[in-house]
Amino acid sequence: MPNRLLSLLSEIERALIANDPSPGGGSWDTMRLINYHQGLARMTIAVKTPDHTTTSRGSILLQNFRLADGSQCLKANLSWQGSENTAVYAIYAKPQVNWTLEASQIAVKWLDGQPAATATDQTDGSLLEAAG
Repeated sequence: MPNRLLSLLSEIERALIANDPSPGGGSWDTMRLINYHQGLARMTIAVKTPDHTTTSRGSILLQNFRLADGSQCLKANLSWQGSENTAVYAIYAKPQVNWTLEASQIAVKWLDGQPAATATDQTDGSLLEAAG
């Protein structure tokens, strides 16, 4: 699942652009850092305005790890510039997981901004949300 880090970041970036193609009249400016050995990937997210100024908006950190039962899990940590709030989402690698849909859900949650301080389980159990 190490290659999943880069592909999921790419899917999240595509979903950001699809959901908000012109943020604040500008364009998305992202930077990706990936450490396959550590199972970590980070995308910093900014907006470049028409006057060529760049404003940082936050980041998404992905962590790939193996659970005690041997199954794979990918955790997404969402953070926003200027906020101490974060959101954490866990995606459990199951055959029925739709990675494109999961990436889209992560992008939408990040775009929604600062999360409420509650925990919610989705009905299919594939995406968990906890904020705090």
